[in-house]
Amino acid sequence: MARKKKGLPIHGWLVLDKPLGFSSTQLVGKARRALNAQKVGHGGTLDPLASGLLPLAFGEATKTVSYAMDGRKTYRFAVKWGEATSTEDREGEVIETSPVRPQKKDILQVLTNFVGDVEQVPPRYSAIKVDGKRAYDLARDGDEEFELKSRIVRIDRFDLVDMRNEDIAEFEVDCGKGTYIRSLGRDLAKALGTCAHIIELRRTRVGPFTLEHAISLESLEEIGHSPAADELLLPVETALDDISALALSETEATRLRQGQVLSMITRHDLDRIGDLVNGDVFLATENGTPVALARFEKGEVRSVRVLNL
Repeated sequence: MARKKKGLPIHGWLVLDKPLGFSSTQLVGKARRALNAQKVGHGGTLDPLASGLLPLAFGEATKTVSYAMDGRKTYRFAVKWGEATSTEDREGEVIETSPVRPQKKDILQVLTNFVGDVEQVPPRYSAIKVDGKRAYDLARDGDEEFELKSRIVRIDRFDLVDMRNEDIAEFEVDCGKGTYIRSLGRDLAKALGTCAHIIELRRTRVGPFTLEHAISLESLEEIGHSPAADELLLPVETALDDISALALSETEATRLRQGQVLSMITRHDLDRIGDLVNGDVFLATENGTPVALARFEKGEVRSVRVLNL
């Protein structure tokens, strides 16, 4: 006999405005306790030194986390010119200095080289695995031999927001999955003939989630698992705004939930499918309620992840 899970079966998304000093894992634990929830996950890690949007997925919403993490993200950050640190942020030790302080016109000119598909080497202090070990563990152990492979990341917008003084500049960037802002600051400084590190980092958007959706940690802890908490939850399908949806009949929905394959070959079926092509993943619904993430292929619909709502 299966052991009954502790907590309440809560389903949906809750967006926290993460304060400084907490890890994403710590806030997942706080949210689980505050709402007495059975299952909680997060849609994209933020370091303790970063603040801003941390989408939390409850219950069946955890099955849609990858779609939130794959979405575009917006960050606002500040760099301090002339000092590079071991961690590429203000937590590390200064390992390099430079007297060069870039001018506004030079920054604006170089920024254009960082828009589009950009090659980037992740920070040594990152969670990437090297031979089964986390890079940050190897770095902390003083292993100077390991190397991280470069990767292509997507930068859609990179703007200079403010030059606070000759030492500090503030930027805003729209980017895709896997982009490291610390690496972006490092590489920008190098292109400008100097060095730098990140001193402030705030995430303001993750896929469909924005600061308008966010609540503070204090608000979460005050509300707890009162009825007001339910009003803060966004629907499970919120993270799926960018994928197509297909309405099913009650019979079709039941079959899909049971793992059966739906044949979609009649003219009526093809009209319903619309622009879906082979391999597309979409949201199957019944009377507006999410049923499953499903895939259309060769005239058939198969469930990828059933949503038990």
